[in-house]
Amino acid sequence: MAERRTFGALSDIRVIDLTQALAGPFGTMMLADHGADVIKIEAPSGDISRGAGPYFPDDEQKTHGGYFQSINRNKRSVGLDLKSERGRSAFMDLVEGADVVVENFRHGVMDKLGLSYETLKERNPKLVYACLRGFGDARTGSSEYIDWPAFDVVAQAMGGLMSVTGPDAETPTKVGPGIGDIAPGMFMAFGILAAVHHARNTGEGQFVDVSMVDGVLAVSERIVYQHYIGGATPHPEGSHHPFIAPFGMFPAADGHVTIAAPQDVFYRTLCRQLDAGHLLENEDEVKVGWRMANRQKVIQALGEVTAKFTKAEIKRRIGGKVPMGSVMDMADIAADPYFAARDMLPEIEAPGSRSRAPVAGTPVKLTQTPGGVHRRGPHIGEHTRAVLHEAGYSQDQIDELLALGSACQHTEGDETDV
Repeated sequence: MAERRTFGALSDIRVIDLTQALAGPFGTMMLADHGADVIKIEAPSGDISRGAGPYFPDDEQKTHGGYFQSINRNKRSVGLDLKSERGRSAFMDLVEGADVVVENFRHGVMDKLGLSYETLKERNPKLVYACLRGFGDARTGSSEYIDWPAFDVVAQAMGGLMSVTGPDAETPTKVGPGIGDIAPGMFMAFGILAAVHHARNTGEGQFVDVSMVDGVLAVSERIVYQHYIGGATPHPEGSHHPFIAPFGMFPAADGHVTIAAPQDVFYRTLCRQLDAGHLLENEDEVKVGWRMANRQKVIQALGEVTAKFTKAEIKRRIGGKVPMGSVMDMADIAADPYFAARDMLPEIEAPGSRSRAPVAGTPVKLTQTPGGVHRRGPHIGEHTRAVLHEAGYSQDQIDELLALGSACQHTEGDETDV
């Protein structure tokens, strides 16, 4: 098996990753994309996202679906049965040499396994232990929801995001991507790095707790001051800003575009470039204060103008002069050279298929220590032998663990660079 190739600003951080599905793996993916050695601990059955697909038509293995590959690239996999005594013992040995342990089990699961934060920190006082659950952990603040399971849609609903998303005040709507998972995962990655920084300065590890619902409320921060300072309880207002105009989505002859021109100078340029001089005739109606007070009139009048042009025509007329962007679907994104220039659609090997799988790239670009997508997602237990050997296990000890079923090792695939 090839040695682990190091890259990125976080190449000196080792993360033991117990997370599954989307929220936790997205956070650890962010660390792995910038070089952290993320060791994914999987039961012999594997991460539940492995079975979710989609798969290429010629893929008969069905071990590396799009869902799994998207958020588990750059990671290594160790197969351990944490329900077995020997599996838990091996896990503890890995913890001893780790900077971070991450899990997103239901509240109390790790405690029942005998692998609580308190137990692990006795073995490794510098350990940063991060958890991501629907409603947080009792160590930082309990509630009646503490034992409730949660998914993205629950977090979006209870964190306030859905209450201000939708076509009208009566129709709250789920945001398309799994923001209820992804935003908390991003917060968790930040929390982990903050805690590792502290641990390296002081020798003191700590418990990092992220609630999915808390993360969504943090993303929805505007509704807090609207309510407490503005005296309002915000509701969905369609695809436009609740305060300023124009700032939102407008019709085009062949789809939709977004335009943000709240400042007077942008608004004047917008109207002139779209041959809408009639919207500039009344000097009072050009000013930002009037447009804020008459948002719906502005939205309707400008929409009647933009509907006369195609998206390409609007782009040609105002692109680079006024903040704007076409509403792009994935086919549009794949065809736009911008995303290739930014390396936002890198391809990785797709085990079981002759095709290569594009994934969403790394949005944080560093000039001296660039991150990136360097390896496909691992097979279940692809790196069990290598990682246990790094932890000081002899080949005989590893063979015994495998024979007992306390660990598993994939035997066909090797780590593969893009």
